Amino acid sequence: MKSFTQISEIRSAIESGSTTCVELVGNYLSVIESKKDLNAFLEVWDVEARERAAEIDLKIKAGTAGPLAGAVIALKDNMAYKGHKVSNSSKILDGFESVFTATAVQRLYDADAIFIGRTNCDEFAMGASNENSAFGPVKNAFDPERVPGGSSGGSAVAVAAGMCHAALGSDTGGSIRQPAAFNGIFGLKPTYGRISRWGLLAYASSFDQIGPMTHSLEDCALLTSIMSGADGQDASMLQENRIPVWQKSNSAEVAGFSKLRFAVMKQAVEHEGIDPEVAESFKTLLSDLEKAGHEITYFDFPLLDHLVPAYYVLTTAEASSNLSRYSGMMYGFRSQNATDLESTYVLSRSEGFGPEVKRRIMLGTFVLSSDQYDAYYEKAQKVRRIIQNETLKTLESADAILIPTTSTPAFKLGEKSKDPVSMYLADLFTVQANLAGNPAISIPMFKTQSGLPMGVQLMTKPGEDIKLFDLSSEVLKFSK
Repeated sequence: MKSFTQISEIRSAIESGSTTCVELVGNYLSVIESKKDLNAFLEVWDVEARERAAEIDLKIKAGTAGPLAGAVIALKDNMAYKGHKVSNSSKILDGFESVFTATAVQRLYDADAIFIGRTNCDEFAMGASNENSAFGPVKNAFDPERVPGGSSGGSAVAVAAGMCHAALGSDTGGSIRQPAAFNGIFGLKPTYGRISRWGLLAYASSFDQIGPMTHSLEDCALLTSIMSGADGQDASMLQENRIPVWQKSNSAEVAGFSKLRFAVMKQAVEHEGIDPEVAESFKTLLSDLEKAGHEITYFDFPLLDHLVPAYYVLTTAEASSNLSRYSGMMYGFRSQNATDLESTYVLSRSEGFGPEVKRRIMLGTFVLSSDQYDAYYEKAQKVRRIIQNETLKTLESADAILIPTTSTPAFKLGEKSKDPVSMYLADLFTVQANLAGNPAISIPMFKTQSGLPMGVQLMTKPGEDIKLFDLSSEVLKFSK
């Protein structure tokens, strides 16, 4: 079957009679089965997807179908979908079934999307390689000996390997953009508060954001538009109407941006940890942009080395609080060795959580302790404010910040798993957007000589999600 890169192409094919939703679902299910060794899915809803596809085919024939009719979408395993299991790839939620549907998921469903299954991820979205799942690591779509990135690795691989048309991920410090870069697809972290977090199993509530992972910029924008808009269930949301659907005809060139201003962080180009092929490809892009008449300015960001430490102090603190609800008392896993209330809590959490989750809970509990609060948590909050201010200051004189999404292509499975600090630094270029609340997107731009994808990242001011799509469309013209 033809491989579609845009939902609009799928819809045209269905309306012309060359395919049906039922055929599309059947094809995706076949691919999932043939590539199950990549371990992208934890559960496939085959029967339900086929039945839903038949319903959508009837709606298309009747002319009553929504804008996502024909789109087959996978959900990261940390989003509630009523009547379906959700585990956040953790044993602590063994057997748990959601009793309601996340707002973002519901809005896609109401637009006639077809959900095909839930994807593997790092346990509680804590990781940069998707090796922390209780159900085994996901493998990169381009090289099964390499990581897919994390934490939304299963979603990224499902899209890149043709197991679904698009997928949802969540981004706390780069968990959409990094795996998108490693697998050669688009991945968006919208402005914080753009998409409701209601029904997203929390890791760090002031950082988490749901976003799309797609083959095309157009689909990325379409899904974002449908999921956006105020939600009374999420008090942290922007109280704004749904953002309009971006169209390629509204690209930077048409919108009158004849000369774009891109701000490039010096440290992102000169950092000792950046891979030579990433650096060379990125410099070539900058040169091409300048030749096309766009302005490239370099800015110094001495806070780069403070990004990851501040991020991990704050996110682990929030995780310590958010994950306290998993006790083995009300739902999910309960230790068979427990004999009383205290042992139920201790053993259920010790046996149910994986090593990385326990590490972060302990770190968070430490920085929130009364004798360490001022030294770590309060100081990290001050650093976060400075990062926000400096990011906005940079964007006052630029349309967007442009940097590589990651410092290296996908690394080998197991390469960083025994060195947590090295793993944490994999988020070096992505955490800024989460700390500051800005929208940021990873655009598939290059490949290494060995065929591994590499991405570049654009970041605009908070609220400028549409402008981000405009600028991305212009940058895409220089992809190799």
